Amino acid sequence: MNRTPILFLNVLVIAACGLIYELLAGTVASYVLGDSVTQFSLIIGLYLSALGVGAWLSRFLDHDLAARFVDIELAVALIGGLSAPLLFLGFSRLEWFRLFLYLVVFVIGVLVGLELPILMRILKEHLDFKELVSRVLSFDYVGSLIAAVLFPMFLVPRLGLVRTSIAFGLLNAAVGLYGTYLLRPLMRGVTMLRARAALVIVILVVALIRADLLTSLAEDQLFADEIVYSTSSPYQRIVVTRGGAGFQLFLNGNLQFSSADEYRYHEALVHPAMSAFGSPRRVLILGGGDGLAMREVLKYPSVQRVVLVDLDPKMTALSKAFPPLAELNRRAFDDPRVEVINSDAFVWIDERRDQFDVAIIDFPDPNTFALGKLYTTRFYRMLRSRLAPDGTIAVQCTSPLFARKSYWCIVRTMEAAGLHVMPYQTTVPSFGVWGFAVARSRPFDRPQHISVSTVFLDDAVLGSMFVFPRDMAPVPVEINRLDNQILVRYYEDEWRRWS
Repeated sequence: MNRTPILFLNVLVIAACGLIYELLAGTVASYVLGDSVTQFSLIIGLYLSALGVGAWLSRFLDHDLAARFVDIELAVALIGGLSAPLLFLGFSRLEWFRLFLYLVVFVIGVLVGLELPILMRILKEHLDFKELVSRVLSFDYVGSLIAAVLFPMFLVPRLGLVRTSIAFGLLNAAVGLYGTYLLRPLMRGVTMLRARAALVIVILVVALIRADLLTSLAEDQLFADEIVYSTSSPYQRIVVTRGGAGFQLFLNGNLQFSSADEYRYHEALVHPAMSAFGSPRRVLILGGGDGLAMREVLKYPSVQRVVLVDLDPKMTALSKAFPPLAELNRRAFDDPRVEVINSDAFVWIDERRDQFDVAIIDFPDPNTFALGKLYTTRFYRMLRSRLAPDGTIAVQCTSPLFARKSYWCIVRTMEAAGLHVMPYQTTVPSFGVWGFAVARSRPFDRPQHISVSTVFLDDAVLGSMFVFPRDMAPVPVEINRLDNQILVRYYEDEWRRWS
């Protein structure tokens, strides 16, 4: 039997599985630790160096290479297959989670680094060196490409991180088990190898069947209240919890709102800008896929068109998947004036030429570089060009108390983009003191009157929001530009003190 073609197929599978485990670790780390660029950079660097360590260690394996290959494949299957649930559980239970994360990545990298050199030594009897190297590396790179394409487009949105991890562990285990048949003439102790392979497969099958339980065990430790809805998209993990005061939305573990007091945040975000313009007809909402800012916008009878641009289709569909949210946002997505566009706001603003009277910017805090680009001079200049002559912008700007530099960095960046900015703040119990800014392309008077029904905001409160006490007063900051993203660094440093 010619084993060579199937062994090359094994190379492809091994490469795909190895990259999947690397991507899983990076994604979990970015979910729970934030700063995706830093996490992915560290994990990729560590994983690649571990591959080198594994390749170097392979030189010490001289006997019974086929059996060692199967053993290593089963170890990768078990550790890699359970890596996502282990990392989630580790984050919720271990004080030294970062060390645990990097240890898991390093161990997987070493094991994967052992696999290819051993396979190449097994194959060297069938091919000359030049042909061997070119084929092995070609299949290795093709496997990596397949994994890189499948991970964001299919695996995460369809299977989720935990099931993806376990499924690829099973794939590794299947390669190991089949190896006991394919390489039978080259190994001893086949019965024990097959028994170990069967045990690993049983463990992973049980884990796959109980994947929801594993996810719940991990996430229940992260949230104080009961999880009532959860889903994953290519962009984020969406979790809704419910407690005595109502329900809460978390994205990648970060609180977005609590139903008990979200009205304070959304009234403060929307109404100063809407009131400053007067009678807006065309309103743009960037972010805000929960529909709560849109609920406030639709209170104005002058509004004829609302365009909501949110990257994540699962976020804009959350009202349908979780009916209490539809009740909270008063079924805003069903209003005929509303158009929902699932697109990257940065790209969409750059490509479109629509003009708007008011733009409401309700992005998550700038805790990653992907979000930080939406707070740069480049973005604000593009947004400015999409406004009517007296068009008004409102932006949520994180907390001027807990993240003072971050807040004033956003304000100064908007000014550097040519906008006249009025900063303001209010208190949202779930978040504490929270900051916003209203801006126009030319000077304007402070908004003074709220003309629609609200729960907490009135004319007196509106005036008080533009007053800053001394501990929230401006501080010297750099401008957040696309090529430096200083805001993300400010944000990470400041919020780390409160975590």
